[in-house]
Amino acid sequence: RCQRWVENCRRADLEDKTPDQLNKHYRLCAKHFETSMICRSSPYRTVLRDNAVPTIFDLTSHLNNPHSRHRKRIKELSEDELRTLKQQKIDEAFEREQATQELNESNEQNTVSEEGGEEQEEKAVPLTLEERENKDYLKSLFEILILMGKQNIPLDGHNVDELPEGIFTSDNFQALLEYRINAGDEVLRKRFEMTAVNLEYCSKTQQKQMLEICESCVREETLREVRDSHFFSIVTDEVVDIAGEEHLPVLVRFVDDSHNLREEFVGFLPYEADPEILAVNFHTTITEKWGLNMEYCRGQAYIISSGFASKMKVVATRLLEKYPQAVYTLCSSCALNVWLAKSVPVVGVSIALGTMEEVCCLFHQSPQLLVELDNTISVLFQNNEEKGNELKEICRSQWTGRHDTFEVLVDLMQALVLCLDTVSSDSSVRWNNFIIGRAFVLSSALTDFDFIVTVVILKNVLSFTRAFGKNLQGQTSDVFFAASSLTAVLHSLNEVMENIEVYHEFWFEEATNLATKLDVQIKLPGKFLRAQQGNLDSEVTSENYYKEILSVPTVEHIIQELKDIFSEQHLKALKCLSLVPSVMGQLKFNTSEEHHADMYKNDLPNPDTLHCWRIKWKHRGKDIELPATIYEALHLPDIKFFPNVYVLLKVLSILPVMKVENEKYEIGRKRLKAYLKNTLTEQRSSNLALLNINFDIKHDLDLMVDTYIKLYPEKVEFQEDFIPSNNSEVKEDA
Repeated sequence: RCQRWVENCRRADLEDKTPDQLNKHYRLCAKHFETSMICRSSPYRTVLRDNAVPTIFDLTSHLNNPHSRHRKRIKELSEDELRTLKQQKIDEAFEREQATQELNESNEQNTVSEEGGEEQEEKAVPLTLEERENKDYLKSLFEILILMGKQNIPLDGHNVDELPEGIFTSDNFQALLEYRINAGDEVLRKRFEMTAVNLEYCSKTQQKQMLEICESCVREETLREVRDSHFFSIVTDEVVDIAGEEHLPVLVRFVDDSHNLREEFVGFLPYEADPEILAVNFHTTITEKWGLNMEYCRGQAYIISSGFASKMKVVATRLLEKYPQAVYTLCSSCALNVWLAKSVPVVGVSIALGTMEEVCCLFHQSPQLLVELDNTISVLFQNNEEKGNELKEICRSQWTGRHDTFEVLVDLMQALVLCLDTVSSDSSVRWNNFIIGRAFVLSSALTDFDFIVTVVILKNVLSFTRAFGKNLQGQTSDVFFAASSLTAVLHSLNEVMENIEVYHEFWFEEATNLATKLDVQIKLPGKFLRAQQGNLDSEVTSENYYKEILSVPTVEHIIQELKDIFSEQHLKALKCLSLVPSVMGQLKFNTSEEHHADMYKNDLPNPDTLHCWRIKWKHRGKDIELPATIYEALHLPDIKFFPNVYVLLKVLSILPVMKVENEKYEIGRKRLKAYLKNTLTEQRSSNLALLNINFDIKHDLDLMVDTYIKLYPEKVEFQEDFIPSNNSEVKEDA
């Protein structure tokens, strides 16, 4: 085919050229091909069919127009033209030599250290003009990928199914490349003009490789700060769907050079169904791929989705076995009662939690629905307007994440059901079909007796931990004193367990009263009746069934979960909060942090001198206020005069149970939520997500380019093949 192209062009001077020479030095205008031979995919890319040959030539136009640009293709060049070309080559050679000389002069100043430790002056290999142009080209590609990540632009453009047959369109990456070329990016334009006609401009594989490097370089900026601060904690969020695959979002907590506690998103980890494999992959990713030393990890927490609790507990246990100081704690961004409910291994509880989330989500999707709910609440609470207004305010928040979420739901149950029934039975055009359908389904779910009894029992069981959990998300002094109240909480729950029949009787009665108010039949679950297949024991009542299947396992699990999450080490760490001056003051400076800090003695320069800090505040001036938080204490001008306290406060600060005092340093989680909310599941990318969430982190384009060249040296060679193949491409004349 190459030979046929040359013959059709009537270029006798090219017949002795090899295909390689033709590839590098000659191009053919698209105007020489029949229209049927061309598939247009963009203004810059003209794709030829696999059997295309040039057939359209005007071999006489040069006779009438000696100055025609086509003259050089059909007869020898004139002397003026030869002289001009020769001068251009001389000028280009001079520029190339001058550029090489400048590079040599700059590279001669670089020094390198040899293996023996001696420093010698060594000349770096100078970049050729070709290599430098290639680096500029790669830099332009990286700039486009970073822009797409920051602006949350998916790589793919239109779905093929959305386009009429025979119409081709660029994906978003290709479209941005073309836009930059059109806007005057000479680096890209030059490379485009030099690109081989039978090669894809930037393949999906190359895009993926470059995105992985972008992700790695941006993550490394954060991880470098983490390593500099030494101590850190690991936190994971709920499992999310990334383009059809489940992933765990991973965040790190650390105190930066400015003494600010930060929580930053560092990437997604593919989720594994086998908890042992997940634990191994989790550890390998953090230590080997991300390069963090787990010996400095002082805390771990996992915000769980229903059904995933037991698996993440295995991960926590395996890490604790290797790193005993990586204390397993609750996460400050999740209410204790919600976390406990999600961890209960009862299917009915998981279903109830999912229904609650769907109800909350539906009302937040439609302002009109919230107005309808407000009106319903006003009618039901007309004799108690204060309670009604409080519930209206709660409905406008994410009430499913509150400490008292189950109390709120029980109070709202009648209003929710009446409102959803009104919407689903409305025959006017006020509501669209989606809202009517969802209202009908959710109303049916809320009026299922299994749901009602589950919510009422959770409300009553978790009432014993509500105040305790609320204190854990309070001020530093609240957290300190909450640690001392755990014993009383466990005592109350154990008492409930010992008298479960009496407690369950009261709980079940409350559930039946609510069901009666909603005209819901009190019965055994249909799935249980079907499973018995007519062999149902007459002694099995609804009350006994729910006691054995729900109340007993829920109370037992919550007792055990509290013991696991608030281990002896965890409680010791919380007791060290007596180092915060305001807590010292409340304790009349009669504290014993030296005893509790024993678990961190290897982290401290001199653990025997902690009492100096207490003396400083005990004998302070009367007009000096006591710092109330770790954040305030770490920002004291003389904090580094107390190196032991300084280190210990940093370690306590990064425990996941401690809230981030300054909200502007908790943006990692907020941006993660925003990305997941604003991006369609099929368009999500773990690489682009990191660039989007960490859009304000500096990035080194030169480092990205050098890394790419080092990892994929075969990709950066000039690939310029002239011989056409399937989907061959030629450039159009301007």
